[in-house]
Amino acid sequence: MIRDPQILKMLTDSVARFVRTKLVPAEPTVDESDEIPATLINDMRELGLFGLAIPEEFGGLGLTMEEEVLVAFELAWTSPAFRSLIGTNNGIGSQGIIIDGTAAQKEKYLPRLASGELIASFALTEPDSGSDAASLRTSAVRDGEFYLLNGTKRYITNAPEAGVFTVMARTNPEIKGAAGISAFLVEAGTPGLTLGKRDIKMGQKGAHTCDVIFENCRVPADNLIGGKEGVGFKTAMKVLDKGRLHIAAVCVGVAERMLSDALAYAMERKQFGKPIADFQLIQAMLADSKAEIYAARSMVMDAARRRDDGEDISTEASCCKLFASEMCGRVADRAVQIHGGAGYISDYAAERFYRDVRLFRIYEGTSQIQQLLIARNMIRAATP
Repeated sequence: MIRDPQILKMLTDSVARFVRTKLVPAEPTVDESDEIPATLINDMRELGLFGLAIPEEFGGLGLTMEEEVLVAFELAWTSPAFRSLIGTNNGIGSQGIIIDGTAAQKEKYLPRLASGELIASFALTEPDSGSDAASLRTSAVRDGEFYLLNGTKRYITNAPEAGVFTVMARTNPEIKGAAGISAFLVEAGTPGLTLGKRDIKMGQKGAHTCDVIFENCRVPADNLIGGKEGVGFKTAMKVLDKGRLHIAAVCVGVAERMLSDALAYAMERKQFGKPIADFQLIQAMLADSKAEIYAARSMVMDAARRRDDGEDISTEASCCKLFASEMCGRVADRAVQIHGGAGYISDYAAERFYRDVRLFRIYEGTSQIQQLLIARNMIRAATP
């Protein structure tokens, strides 16, 4: 549960103020240039946003899951690109180290991730391995005190800026499934690690992805997360449960922003002599959006509290990710519809958010993968 409501209120208020005064005005520039200004990145470092979920002993804020999603609600009031930059440091880029890393790995990397000195990246997806992550082909062969990594990772968030990559690679080729996969920490600049060209995406401009290529990349054996082979996929799955809950919270925050913009437009835009907000079909879209956002927010808060209480929330995290991301897409569609022709024009944020939020139904596990996970967990629980 929340440890100090007053301090948390100060934090969420600070984040909300920063988002509305600094990040929201920069949205058009970031979308046009595909770059987040360095001054804003420094401001994010000073606010401690890179270390929200990293333990205090390593320089982070050590937020509980409930506290983290409350901050995410506020942080997501703006372009998802800003959250994406800090998201990997707080989520899949650091949590593997926090959960399963050795003491030396934690001391070496977590303080630099918490401060934002290092940007983290999580390299799991491959050209032929996306939803079927356990079939990855990137190999890691022991060579004395090193491992030689070979393979290609695709659509890797923050790869162009990353200082350290958490890389999933197969250490035992005889085991075709998850048990043969290990997790490694690979620093940028390591010989044999190269980056592909930056991807040109539909939305989320300013959040960068690209291929990460390993060609006989020599990684010290000490960089095997946890110092043990064959547990990397389990580490990834532990990390993804938390990440899915975080993304669900982001979906709620973005949806609240889109609904706020749509409501403001509907109250100002006049047709037939009165604001379009007076028309019942517009009111229906506003009401449906409000109800769905409330439902998603309630789901996320409940799952976050359960996780803080030590419960296994694998099913609940998938439920949150599935419902919140699909909800966010519906709200985006309604927001464009309420704006009418203006919603299709880049002068209004509705057009940009419509493109941005489409990704939420794909990464951290597609909606279809979430459906499979939920159903399989249900069947497993009901099997004698």
